[in-house]
Amino acid sequence: MTPTLFGRWQTRLLLLATVGVLVSIPFATGLIGFGANSVYFWILGYVAIFGLGWDLLYNYLQKLRWDRDWPAVYQLLAGIWELFFIYCGVKLFGFLPIPLPKEELSLGAFLLHYSCVWLAVFIASQSLMRIIFLRWRFRGGQWL
Repeated sequence: MTPTLFGRWQTRLLLLATVGVLVSIPFATGLIGFGANSVYFWILGYVAIFGLGWDLLYNYLQKLRWDRDWPAVYQLLAGIWELFFIYCGVKLFGFLPIPLPKEELSLGAFLLHYSCVWLAVFIASQSLMRIIFLRWRFRGGQWL
């Protein structure tokens, strides 16, 4: 079944609050060589907040497709668009506040963190969600 808007929101928030946080912990504690900083949780929060809005657009676009499906390649394109938007907001234009000067956040650290979170969430949505929540697909992505 195609995810509903409410199902998209539930899945996004659940995966970012669990998988996203687990992937961000090594970055925030400095285990991954960019220094300990909470900026990674801020980025994760922005991905969650703005993602709720993007899901409105994705849901609308999905309804325009003949099969009402949202293939994995579209998820990849959406992830690239969200990366670009968050990067511009945090680093380039600075309209999204972070707990350090925007000049101190390196492009490499941002890309590595975002890519690891995105990949982990994508894999979890394609595998773990289907195992843990057996009826998740048949309820339009809703797990509650």
